[in-house]
Amino acid sequence: MDLGTAALLVAGGVGAGLTGSMAGLASLVSYPVLLAAGLPPVAANMTNTVALMGSTAGSSVGARRELHGQGRRIAGLSGIAVAGGVAGALLLLWTPSEAFERIVPGLIVLGALVLLFRTAVRDWYLRPGRRPPLSLAVFLIAVYGGYFGAAAGVLLLAVLAVAATEPFPVTNAVKSMVLGVANLVAAVVYALTGPVHWAAAALLGAGCLIGSWTGPALVRRTPERPLRVAIAVAALGLAAYLWTTP
Repeated sequence: MDLGTAALLVAGGVGAGLTGSMAGLASLVSYPVLLAAGLPPVAANMTNTVALMGSTAGSSVGARRELHGQGRRIAGLSGIAVAGGVAGALLLLWTPSEAFERIVPGLIVLGALVLLFRTAVRDWYLRPGRRPPLSLAVFLIAVYGGYFGAAAGVLLLAVLAVAATEPFPVTNAVKSMVLGVANLVAAVVYALTGPVHWAAAALLGAGCLIGSWTGPALVRRTPERPLRVAIAVAALGLAAYLWTTP
């Protein structure tokens, strides 16, 4: 690997760590960077999942304040995320991705709309008799995260933002930890069975660690509504890109 490619991977990792810890859109940056570095799509997807563990580690340190007192909640959601992450990883190994990827843009748009209209959606969700199980939504998002992962953070952030009344930075930090668990179990499966490019994963992961370490501090200082709108707009842009990309 030449020096230019190595620098691209580290810089891409920093950008992915920032966008992942702030918005759940790490793969918007990291996956294209791996493709630009010359990895084929399946290897890039698996390498990306492994590298994003750096983002989880950085977020856990940078968001210590928001994560205080959230241990039991994260543990409960993480158990669901483990099952979903394993299922998603096995799904990628056993099935072609074309059919599943067709629904990805629609899911991303749905997550973006939930973030944009969170108050109205939360009011509907909290009405008696209308509350779908949070565990099912988390499991399905974890399956998707283990399978492909682009904007899985946006989907999980949207679900958690509706299900709980709390400061947005807390929801964002919990999202990072739960999604990180789903990524971890998928990464273990890929490490044992898939074509992970370890040098690329290490460089990208180092950048992710740096970027995600600083991301929670920026979330803490950014007004909630503009941040939610910015995340939703970025997600809609990603959906449009995926719709128009062969």
